[in-house]
Amino acid sequence: MSHFRTHLTVLDESAALYPTANAFYIPLVDSESSLIREWQAISYRQFQRDVEHTARFWRKKLTADGVQSRSVIGMWLGGSTYVDALHIYGIARAGYVPQLISLRLPNIDVIFELLAQSKGKALIYDHSFSSIIRSGSVPTHVAVDARESEVADVTLPPSIPEGVQADDPVMILHTSGSTSGRPKLVPCSYSWWNNTITKAEGIMKRKQYVKRPQDVTVWMGSLCHMGQSFMLVGALANGNCMVQFTKQAFSSEELLDMVTRCGLSRITIFPTYLATHFRNSRRDPKVLAALQGLDEILISGLSMSVEDQRWARSNGIRVLDCYASTEVAVMMLSRGEQLEDRLPPLQPIEGVSYSFQPIAAPASTSESGYTNMHSRLVELVVLADSPDCPDRSLRAADGHFHTGDLFLEVSPQRYVFCGRDDDWIKTEVSLRCDTRAIEDNVYKICGDLIGNCVVVGNGRPSPSVFVEPAVVDMTEQRLKTEIMRRILPFHSRRYIHERVASADFIFVVPKDTLPRTATKGNIRRRAVEQTFQAELDRAYAQSR
Repeated sequence: MSHFRTHLTVLDESAALYPTANAFYIPLVDSESSLIREWQAISYRQFQRDVEHTARFWRKKLTADGVQSRSVIGMWLGGSTYVDALHIYGIARAGYVPQLISLRLPNIDVIFELLAQSKGKALIYDHSFSSIIRSGSVPTHVAVDARESEVADVTLPPSIPEGVQADDPVMILHTSGSTSGRPKLVPCSYSWWNNTITKAEGIMKRKQYVKRPQDVTVWMGSLCHMGQSFMLVGALANGNCMVQFTKQAFSSEELLDMVTRCGLSRITIFPTYLATHFRNSRRDPKVLAALQGLDEILISGLSMSVEDQRWARSNGIRVLDCYASTEVAVMMLSRGEQLEDRLPPLQPIEGVSYSFQPIAAPASTSESGYTNMHSRLVELVVLADSPDCPDRSLRAADGHFHTGDLFLEVSPQRYVFCGRDDDWIKTEVSLRCDTRAIEDNVYKICGDLIGNCVVVGNGRPSPSVFVEPAVVDMTEQRLKTEIMRRILPFHSRRYIHERVASADFIFVVPKDTLPRTATKGNIRRRAVEQTFQAELDRAYAQSR
C-alpha cells in the first residue's frame, strides 16, 4: 500500500487512537421554535462506521451504473452538514475521486461542463436541485442520507487504491472565481494532499498552554471548498471535535450556546462573520467574555478591519491571521512581535519554498516629499520545488505558481497583505492605484451612508467609486456630494492619478446591484467595470 496520508488514513488512525472521543457535535433544531434542542455527539468510531456504510451505499449504486474504480464523481453539495461529510468521505472510501462542486455555483450547464473537463462519470447532487436536474452525459443521483440503507453485501477497496502515483488526484476542487464563465479545476494529488495534511495537523494542533481534554472548533464553511476540507482533516489528525453550525453566519447567541454546551475552544472564521460577533461584544459582556475565553480565533480569506484588530488586541482576544488560497492552502501565519493595535505581520510557514518578487521599481519620492510605498510591493510566488506547489495545470509558463497576491515587506521575512493584483488598477498613465486603500477610507468615514463600495478605473485618468447606499432619506446627488466632502482630506494627500477627482466619479447604484463572487461574496471589480462601462465612459468624456 502507498505511504501517502489522506483524509481517510487520518480518520482510520484517529478512530483507533480516540474511538470514543467526540468527532462532531450536530445541532438538532426544533421545527417549531427553530431553536437548537440539543447537540448530538458523534464519536470517532461512529464517524468511521458511517463513512464506511455510506461508501458501501455509493459503491453499490455506482457499480450498477457501470462506473469504474478511480473514476471522478461530481458532488454538488452544500458541504455544511454531517451527512455531506459522509458523502464526500464516503465517495473517496468507495474508491472514487470526488470532484467537489459548491452549491454557490447553481448553473446546471456549468456543472456538466466541469464534469466534462474532469472526465467525470457520475453526479451526486443536493436534493434542493432536484427540480433543475436534467438528463446529461452521466448518471445522476440525489444525495440521500444513506445510514439506514442495506449494504451488508458490498466489499470496499483499500483506503488508498493499489498502484496510485504521487501525481494522481485524490480529489478535485475549483477556484472561487470564474474564468471564461466557469471556475478552474484544482486537482489535488496524493503527494500534494499528503503535504497539506501535515500543514493542517500543525495549524490545528493544541496550544501548549491549553489544559482542556479536547480542542473543540466550529465548522468554517462548505466542505466543498478548501478551507473547511483543510480544517476538518487537521482537526481529525489531532483528535479534535468539530461543531456544525446551523448557518455560516451563525449568531452570537449560537456562539454562546456552542461555548456553553459544546465546550467550544477555538474558531476558524472569515473576518466578515467575526465582525458581527465583535460588534455585539462591544455591547454584550457575555459575548466579549466568550471571545476572550477562546484559545484561538483563526481568520482567513479576507483582511480584518483595523478597528477590529484594535478591538482584539486591546481586549485580549487571541486572533491568528492566516493567508491561504484554494490552490495552495495555508501559506503564511501572523507571528512574531506583538503590535499595540494590529495583528503581527505574516510569515511563511516552515517547509515551503516561496519567492517574493517585486512588481515595480524601488520606492520613489515625489516633489512634495510623499514616498510612494506602493512601489515596494511584492507578489508571493510558490516555486516549483515547494511541496505545496499546485498542479502543473495551474502554474505559469515559468513553472511556478503566481498567487497574484501582493504584500509589503515591513521587516525581513515579515509581510502585510496588500490585496490581490486585481486590487491595484493601472491608470491611464500606467501608474498603480491602490483601490483597497480608497475603499477602506470610504467605509471608515462614510459607514453610516453606504452599505458597500468598490473602486474601479483601470486604464482611466483617475479612479471612480461605486456605492450601494445605506440611507433612504437622501437624494443621489446629495449622497454623492456628502461622500466627496468627507473623503476629500484623504484624497488631497494622494498623487493626482490616485485621487477621486470629484463627485462626478462617485456612482450610486441600488442595493445588491454590484456583482459579487460566489464563494465569499466579494465585489468583482472587473465585472463592475464591464457592467457600468457606458456610465464610466460618459463621466470621463465629460471631464476632459
